[in-house]
Amino acid sequence: MNPRTRKQLVQGPSGVLECAVDEPDGAAQAHPDAGSVLLCHPHPLHGGTLDNKVVQTLARAFVQLGWRVVRLNFRGVGESAGSWAQGPGEIDDALAVMAAFDEPGHVWSVGGFSFGAYVASHVAQQRLAAQRAARHLVLVGPAVVNFNMASVPPSTLVVHGQTDDVVPLEPVLAWAQSQLLPVTVVPGTGHFFHGQLNLLKNIVLQHCRTC
Repeated sequence: MNPRTRKQLVQGPSGVLECAVDEPDGAAQAHPDAGSVLLCHPHPLHGGTLDNKVVQTLARAFVQLGWRVVRLNFRGVGESAGSWAQGPGEIDDALAVMAAFDEPGHVWSVGGFSFGAYVASHVAQQRLAAQRAARHLVLVGPAVVNFNMASVPPSTLVVHGQTDDVVPLEPVLAWAQSQLLPVTVVPGTGHFFHGQLNLLKNIVLQHCRTC
């Protein structure tokens, strides 16, 4: 992502997990309760990695806000050990990474793109169950068609492309409606937000600065 990105291996449920860590620089305007944000990448069997452009866009937004950003490669991706585990195993991977970087009273946010949004929803739900709710939850292009998304709080930011042909908009709206959850729709944009990544970044910045 940038020259200061630090790679780190942490222990996961099925072996080591590769992580990329970005720290905010001194010029970042930190949120009053900024801490760390865990970002989750798209489907491992369809080319998803921690270097995905949408995930990197989310990372740039949070670094600008003064948050430490932790991205992980799920099991079997990059230098992460193990193999595809249908979703539940990848949720365990994300929780293990969060635990590795956690400390008492630490503030966390969670975000994800596509399959990563499914993982992020479950990570945030488990944090809520532990009475340590995520400060921000950002779900981009959530894979509501192929995976069982967790219930999320009304403060969640959901962003979706109007012309997404991987995860069509209609089922996303139906999933959101069941929870009375607003969805930010980017007109004329597909699943990967080609040509609209800067707009996506600005949507995340505005949301996090006002919530």
